[in-house]
Amino acid sequence: MARLKILLVRVSSLGDVLHNLPMVADILRRHPDAQIDWVVEEGYVSLVRLNPHVRKIIPFALRRWRKSLGQAATRAEIKAFFRTLREEQYDYVFDTQGLLKTGIIMGAARLAPGGSKVGLANGSEGSGYEGISRWFHTRSIRLDPRTHAVARGRLVAAAALGYNADTAPDFGLPGPDQGQRPAWMPDRDYAVFFHGTARDAKKWAPDNWVATGAALAPMPVLLAWGSAGEKIDADALAARLPNARVLPKLSMDEAVTLARNAALAIGVDTGLTHIAAAFLRPTVELYCDSPKWKTEGNWSPCIVNLGERGAPPAAGEVIAAAKRLLGLA
Repeated sequence: MARLKILLVRVSSLGDVLHNLPMVADILRRHPDAQIDWVVEEGYVSLVRLNPHVRKIIPFALRRWRKSLGQAATRAEIKAFFRTLREEQYDYVFDTQGLLKTGIIMGAARLAPGGSKVGLANGSEGSGYEGISRWFHTRSIRLDPRTHAVARGRLVAAAALGYNADTAPDFGLPGPDQGQRPAWMPDRDYAVFFHGTARDAKKWAPDNWVATGAALAPMPVLLAWGSAGEKIDADALAARLPNARVLPKLSMDEAVTLARNAALAIGVDTGLTHIAAAFLRPTVELYCDSPKWKTEGNWSPCIVNLGERGAPPAAGEVIAAAKRLLGLA
């Protein structure tokens, strides 16, 4: 049997790219010789690169390009992207994002004779799915609107390739770093609080973070942030927690390293929390204003999911879960 050539199109965001990774292991379990390439937004290339079974990563830079579409250099970059995209003929192209932009990428990709372009026939509840993306499919897979974010891509590939995606998801990510740690990272076990999120309703109350951090003392608590507002929030928490430290501004690579090496991660429903869970680090995921069914870490006993939309968890629940994961309960 000839080696299958497969292209995955999942360009963003951080959590969605992460949740797409188990497709790779699923495909290779059934087709060990498959060549798997991936189109992803350039800011998330480093995350996909951690999976050694992705052969070729094709960076997509729409977020940057749209700021300078009138410049010749940008237009040349876009032409080079499509030229690279069309270098291969693929047996299957999977668009598991279901947006016009990902549909256009799928449409531009070249198929081998008899090949298929497969995507989502519908979105999940609350998703940004765009039905126009179906124009670029040769086959559209319909899923339950309440299918878990990790399962969606897995089920699309399974339906197209004729296998069952009924095993625990394998993200293909490495274990904790064994080498020298960066200067901003403690040389002992630490907890990280992923407290920041773009939507205020998804945040957990500051008093809860303070109570949880105090209960973990003397373990160092690292406070990550990604915007000026989150930095202000982190500084305010650190002022109330002697064992807490506000981190410097981290790159995407550094933020992934932070999650990868944590002895404990506690975070709201955001990409870096889900990354810690995918690395199988002891993780407490907090749901305050988003549905737990959609993204909860349900693949390992070292992940605890607390709260629900409109019902944030109490600090006592989170402290008990954290101590249990650390073997202190």
